[in-house]
Amino acid sequence: MDRASPSALVRRLVEICGDENVFWRAEDLLVWEYDAGFDRRPPSAVVLPGTTEEVADVVRAAHAEGASIVPRGAGTGLSGGTIACADAIVVSTARLRRIISIDRVARIAVVEPGVPNLAVTAAARDVGLFFAPDPASQRISTIGGNVATNAGGPHALRYGSMTNHVLGVELVLPTGECVRFGGEVADLPGYDCVPFIVGSEGTVGIITKVWLRLLPLPEDVRTFVAVFADIEHGARAASAIIASGVVPAAMEMLDRVTIGALNAAFEVHLPADAGSLLLVEVEGLREETADWATSIERILRKNGATDVRSAETAAERELLWKARKLGYAALARIRPNNYLHDAVVPRTKVPDVLREVNAIAERYGYVIANMFHIGDGNLHPVLLFDARSQPIDRVMEASAEILKVAIDAGGALSGEHGIGLEKNHFMFWVFGPEDLDAQRRGREAFDPDGTM
Repeated sequence: MDRASPSALVRRLVEICGDENVFWRAEDLLVWEYDAGFDRRPPSAVVLPGTTEEVADVVRAAHAEGASIVPRGAGTGLSGGTIACADAIVVSTARLRRIISIDRVARIAVVEPGVPNLAVTAAARDVGLFFAPDPASQRISTIGGNVATNAGGPHALRYGSMTNHVLGVELVLPTGECVRFGGEVADLPGYDCVPFIVGSEGTVGIITKVWLRLLPLPEDVRTFVAVFADIEHGARAASAIIASGVVPAAMEMLDRVTIGALNAAFEVHLPADAGSLLLVEVEGLREETADWATSIERILRKNGATDVRSAETAAERELLWKARKLGYAALARIRPNNYLHDAVVPRTKVPDVLREVNAIAERYGYVIANMFHIGDGNLHPVLLFDARSQPIDRVMEASAEILKVAIDAGGALSGEHGIGLEKNHFMFWVFGPEDLDAQRRGREAFDPDGTM
């Protein structure tokens, strides 16, 4: 494209969405060429439609010109899922930000894809409900991106990830047709395409509306933090809790590196001498949580906890969760750059896998931090480095070795961040040719021309 003048497609996009909602000049595209990961490529244009009708018109215009499309939410993804390959245009859902309705009786929220995750929870709490998926980026990540990556968060241990909470979607297909799958009523007849769309990472269409399941606020919440000498003892304690029959709402682990960074950055006053911290939360009826609390404390101490504390107030509980969710940001105190994976391994394999992961980081000479959803084995090893003196290619080599360790332990490539450009070349580690061909044919049912 001649960047001095807009293309025919750009002129059509301006007609549909207005000049202020279309970007095509090179300097304007710089902020759209990356997400929160390391992959970079500028799109040929970016358009921000404000209604479902505008999304459909944009898609039809792109399809007519033979242009590829990449949907984009808040750009908080870590896997390169919103990078515009093949001179694609980016269709941003940032202007689709309405909470259309909250039905307290039916426990359903209907929202547009550009609504931040936390805004849904805030709106639901006003009527005594809550939205369970709570990724660490929930203040800024949006529902459309959460659906696209099947996001989870700490409380996925008990409540599941997005696929367990999406009842229906309105989807603009790559041809520009607008269709609806699912909705207010569960178990509709016919093929249930909703679980196929959730986690499809924008490859089958653009979501313009979502029906979300809401849950009643629990009667009682109890949050514990246990101090361990090292990660291995904490990991064994986590497995022992679930083996006892207690399934917490959330169970998170932070290592010594993360604890130090958090104390330095945010003064959260975590135990500075801890080798690891295990954060455990249970929710339910008061009688249930009282029984679970007794069992959990006993198991923690039996498995080597040197100290077990319970949050006595809502403010203390919020401080503990603030520490967990700000851990990623705090690591910038140690090194200016980091590379994060979210491989999943069987919970009982966590100690062995972490030992190998730490050995890889040491061999490559990187500081590594571990903070992760230990309850379901969703690891988040963070390689810390300085891109000014340490080449990213070497970081990628180390991270590939980490992924291979997880796969060899019976794990999966991703628990919630998605595959994107970052991990698509590792898919053959998990799936055979027949598996990948079946997935391709499923996608082609929605997008036979490869527009998305």
